[in-house]
Amino acid sequence: MKIGSKSIGGGNPCFIIAELSANHNGDLNVAIETIRAAKKTGADAIKLQTYTPDTLTIDCDNDHFKIEGGTLWDGKSLYELYGEAYTPWEWHKKLFEVAEEEGLICFSSPFDNTAVDFLENLNVPAYKIASFEIQDIPLIEYAASKGKPIIISTGIAEEEDIQLAVDTCRKVGNNDIILLKCTSSYPAPLELANLNTIPDLKARFGVEVGFSDHTYGSLAPTVATTLGAKVIEKHFILDKAVGGPDADFSLDVKEFTDLVNQVRDTEKLLGKISYEISDKVKKNKKFARSLFVVKDVKAGDIITKENIRSIRPGYGMHPKHYNDILGKKFKSSSKRGEPLFIDMIDSN
Repeated sequence: MKIGSKSIGGGNPCFIIAELSANHNGDLNVAIETIRAAKKTGADAIKLQTYTPDTLTIDCDNDHFKIEGGTLWDGKSLYELYGEAYTPWEWHKKLFEVAEEEGLICFSSPFDNTAVDFLENLNVPAYKIASFEIQDIPLIEYAASKGKPIIISTGIAEEEDIQLAVDTCRKVGNNDIILLKCTSSYPAPLELANLNTIPDLKARFGVEVGFSDHTYGSLAPTVATTLGAKVIEKHFILDKAVGGPDADFSLDVKEFTDLVNQVRDTEKLLGKISYEISDKVKKNKKFARSLFVVKDVKAGDIITKENIRSIRPGYGMHPKHYNDILGKKFKSSSKRGEPLFIDMIDSN
């Protein structure tokens, strides 16, 4: 599977997405500079969100539409929040152009079919289905029908929700599916991350997997990488002083750079399954144990535990031969500190 120029899964590096979300704070220039900064962090992609308040909800302030429950946005109506957070559609073309100039892959989360149609005109390389849209089966079906990779966050999903979403993609012939482990809490406590779910998602649903992170810091994405995440998504902000609805749990330029470096270092540490040793390590095998003469001996002397030992360094015979040669005779004289070799031993 490829998203833009990047291959996803297998032995390929983690696909790291900087999520712009609402971190432009309503300023196009901030959005542009955020994209340019994302490139400098080492991110592979920048992701937008394509909606308006009216494509997500209605302008109503009764209790059903008020945000409560200990979130960062308590007291606001949904319409009010989305009005603050959305990325104007007239910005999208410019933002895609800036991303292309920077060599970043740019795509988006559509929140209704009109957004999919709009993004198709921008030739997006993939679609991201947000956590709260995993139950919007008509939207998933329509986006998946475009034949592009579908990334689905699972933040509010139970197993049957995930299965239905995956089945919906496959029903329209789209098997390029990536499921992201996600905790839909903003910010998300570490104890709710349950990252061990990542390899189970891959095995259970037969898809590529990743992690959409709302925790503080970069520890969780690093751990997710060790568990097989091939996509990492994290909210990115140019400067937290800009403020905005998502600023609190976003990473700034230095923090996101650290995240990218930690993920890349983790990938180096994980490497591949291998029982070979590098040339550098092979050179260091000289410090391993081998058989040495540890007492001056003459031709005909019996080989005993007193005149040979398994010691460092590794220039002599392999220690596995130790018991086999005890009791045999030396062919010639040897000095203490000489490596022991098979041609020094009388085979009779």
